[in-house]
Amino acid sequence: MATDTPIRIGVMGCAEIARKVSRAIHLAPNATIAAVASRSLEKAKSFASSNGYPESTKIHGSYESILEDPEVDALYVPLPTSLHVEWAIRAAEKGKHILLEKPVAMNVAEFDKIVAACEANGVQIMDGTMWVHNPRTAKLKEFLSDSDRFGQLKTVQSCFSFAGDEDFLKNDIRVKPGLDGLGALGDAGWYAIRATLLANNFELPNTVTAFPGAVLNEAGVILSCGASLTWEDGRTATIYCSFLANLTMEITAIGTNGTLRVHDFIIPFQETQASFTTSTKAWFNELVTAWVNPPSEHTVKTELPQEACMVREFARLVGEIKNKGAKPDGFWPSISRKTQLVVDAVKESVDKNYEQISLSGR
Repeated sequence: MATDTPIRIGVMGCAEIARKVSRAIHLAPNATIAAVASRSLEKAKSFASSNGYPESTKIHGSYESILEDPEVDALYVPLPTSLHVEWAIRAAEKGKHILLEKPVAMNVAEFDKIVAACEANGVQIMDGTMWVHNPRTAKLKEFLSDSDRFGQLKTVQSCFSFAGDEDFLKNDIRVKPGLDGLGALGDAGWYAIRATLLANNFELPNTVTAFPGAVLNEAGVILSCGASLTWEDGRTATIYCSFLANLTMEITAIGTNGTLRVHDFIIPFQETQASFTTSTKAWFNELVTAWVNPPSEHTVKTELPQEACMVREFARLVGEIKNKGAKPDGFWPSISRKTQLVVDAVKESVDKNYEQISLSGR
């Protein structure tokens, strides 16, 4: 019986985020870096050297070349969002499993083409949203699904902001319409929207309405925006994302019996542990001078950084397909699609002067 060997991952593009994911591949017990590609052979060589790649790593001077590499099982793709639809489809057609940076596409129509290619070729696709793989996230879901401690969800607020400096706001690919044209919405907003969907058990909202006052740069790329989401049963949510405000990454979910708060949901304050607070049936004392049942803090230890947990899970799924004939796991593209749908709806609302957008039938 064949023994499972580490999944051989190729890194397709030398973006800054690829440094972090390269380290994650090194740390994941079931994956190894097999190759790296850039449009420049010298850039690929330099990236491999500066990030401690194994000597056995193949260096490719084009994206086409790494697609043809028979010793690559899967590709991590951190290319600009505008290039995802072309290169993810080409990777799928070559039978390469895909770990795709977020946002997954410029719009859901593009992502549907990517998914169709993956399904036609039996390859796994997962987006690079790291925090959902942190062991803490399973504990958050456990609390949110507890009918006694949390009850029924009523509302969620989620935000991710950071203050980009002058160079970032002028030169980063996330402010360039031809590269990552979704701006703060596609970058920071993706996380806030994913958190909101997770709290709602990935049920899409009925309506999405952007708040007036979105900030766009001269090229029309969103630098800051917010939105409200509603569900048919009365649940609500708000999201906020910005390149113009202090570093903040918060989730607050309020239920009929309990409240959940996370203050560092995207990147934990510490790599080796992650905390959150909960309260259940909180109230005031008799004189209304203090709380009864005040919030309590819970800490979850992590044996691997969350990005390595992501790579480990991706490699596990690829291994199941490669070694055991399993089918790709459809959960991951399904939540990518739902996140992209809400991103699209917020952008559409901004573009239509903050009109309410219905997601019915999308």
